[in-house]
This record gives sequence, structure tokens and C-alpha cells, in this order.
Amino acid sequence: MKLMVPAVAAALLAALPAAAAPGDEIYARPGRLVAASDGARLNFTCTGKGGPAVIFDSGFEDWAPAWALVQPRVAKWTRACSYDRAGTGFSTPGPMPRTSMRIAGELRSALRNAGIKGPYILVGHAFGGDNVRAFADLYPADTAGLVLVDADTGDVEPAALREEDHRAIPDVAASLGACRDLIAAGKPLPLLPHREGRPDRTCADGYFRGLPEAVWSPALNAKLREVAHRRADMIDANISEFSQLPADEDFLRQRRRFLGRTPVRMITTMHHAVHFFDPAWAPTAEEKHYQQTIAEAQARWLTLSSDSRQIFVKNSSEYVTFDAPDTVAAIIRDVWGRARARHRGR
Repeated sequence: MKLMVPAVAAALLAALPAAAAPGDEIYARPGRLVAASDGARLNFTCTGKGGPAVIFDSGFEDWAPAWALVQPRVAKWTRACSYDRAGTGFSTPGPMPRTSMRIAGELRSALRNAGIKGPYILVGHAFGGDNVRAFADLYPADTAGLVLVDADTGDVEPAALREEDHRAIPDVAASLGACRDLIAAGKPLPLLPHREGRPDRTCADGYFRGLPEAVWSPALNAKLREVAHRRADMIDANISEFSQLPADEDFLRQRRRFLGRTPVRMITTMHHAVHFFDPAWAPTAEEKHYQQTIAEAQARWLTLSSDSRQIFVKNSSEYVTFDAPDTVAAIIRDVWGRARARHRGR
């Protein structure tokens, strides 16, 4: 059993291997491009009917296909919309810098322009957690619930860990920039170091867990690789998002808002930043300490609401959306149901 955060009321849920969902080709083409208030045009892929609508935001270097296994499950009982942040996937570039505050504002204005009525259940994975929390802080009346899926903890983790993360920003930005320059110049992309048992990939194949992704169809993988190898401006958006993390974290600390009885759920895996779950993996003492630190940081979000829970998901990588989509969908449904009950009680 993984290390548990003491004194936290939490459920422990086991993840089951996920099979590729049929119909993921909807993410291989633009859905609906909607103008945001600042000129960006955001690509939405919406399925299902009902309300409140569930809106998905993805992790760093990810976009809508990250939800290809979760969204169909949620769409069985309400409207579910994944989207590509400005500059990624099929969305057009947006103004710089790419802060979580700007991303939240773009999302809200585009949802309104699309006629997708709020308030919304906002679901954010990894870096997407920063964006949906910024949305909740800025627009609490449009927030019916929050689900933070192994979300990044920069604003609530110990200062030493945060500073270590920030020191990596210039090197990551430089590496991404070098790949961007090669794509823009139409030059061959060098292979990254070989990963045992996995396909070789270039610097443009580092999106999601690395392309191709085993849980997706060949057609979706082919289209995503085409986009990744063609869009140099997508890397510009990624660089800006990553470089703005310190500013995002400052905002989230300074503007943190108590959301009253708005339901909030945190999914914790104890495998944060681990992209593939290996049941035979034996973490070092240092890694155990890191995972415990992340879990304790995520527990600090329990104070966001009087209706909040931290849920530990067993046997999953950071990509719970791939490893345990049924579990993620069930947690979203819990928040959705509680939000509907609150609305009826008003």
C-alpha cells in the first residue's frame, strides 16, 4: 500500500487497466472553433447532453485527446467538453504571455460565446489544475464544482521544492526552443534516447506520455504526430505556459478564494510526475518522500471548500485519465450530482 497522508478523510480506489475507447477519431479533427474575447479561437470537442456541463483542461504539453477515455464516460449523463488551449492542438495562437489567468479568461469568454451555459464542473489534470483553480478564483459564480486530477502543487508545496522546480525552467524552455527552431526551419528532428520496449521518438513526439500512445487508435496517433511535427507555434505556447508558472503560483496564493459549499475533489496517485505505472517499481526513500510531500501539498486544497475530499487512486501513474478512466468519471459524477443537488436546493 502506498504512503497515506495522515488525518485526511480519503478513499483508496484501485485502478484497472484501461482499454482504448472506440470513437477517439473525434479528437483527430477540429470540433468547434469558438472566438475568445482576446482574439484566440479555441477548439472545443463537446459530447453528450445535460447540465451542469463538465469542462476538461489538460496538463502541460497536452490537449483535448488527453480526455479520450474519460469524456465518453461522462458524456453518458451530461454535456462534456474538452478543449485545446490557445496555441495547441487545433486552436489558434493567443496573446502572450500564456498565464493561467489569461487561459481562464479565454475559456470563460469562449464558453459564453459558444452558448455553453454555466456554472460548470471544471476538471483539471496536472498543469490544468492551475487553470481551473484560477477560473474558480476569478469566476466563482461560474464554478459549480472542481475536480483536480493529480494536479500540480507549485503554489502549495514547500518553498525549497518550488524553487527547485523554478530552476529547471530555463533549461526546459531552451530544449523546447531548440525543437521549435528545427520544426520552423523544416529540418530533420533528432531521435531522443531510446526507451526500452517503447517506440523511438523525436523531440516533437514528447506530447502527452510520448507519441504514439498505446491507449489511442493508430489514426489518432498519426494525426497527433502530424500536428506536433508541423506546429512550431505550439511549442511557443508551451514555453510561455511553463515560463509563467512562478507568476501563476503567485496569483493562486494571493487570490485564493474559499468556495463555500462548492464540491471539490482532489485525486492523488502517489505517482506524481510518473507517466507510466509499473507494479514492479520499487521507489527509493527519496522518491517516497517526494510523493508524500506532493500528497500533503494536494491535501492543502481541502480548505478550498466545506465539501472537499482527497481521494487516493491505487495502481495508477500521473495519467489517471488513461490508467483509471472509470474512477475519474465516477469522481466527476459525484461532484456533478452534488452540484445539481445544490442548485435544486436554492
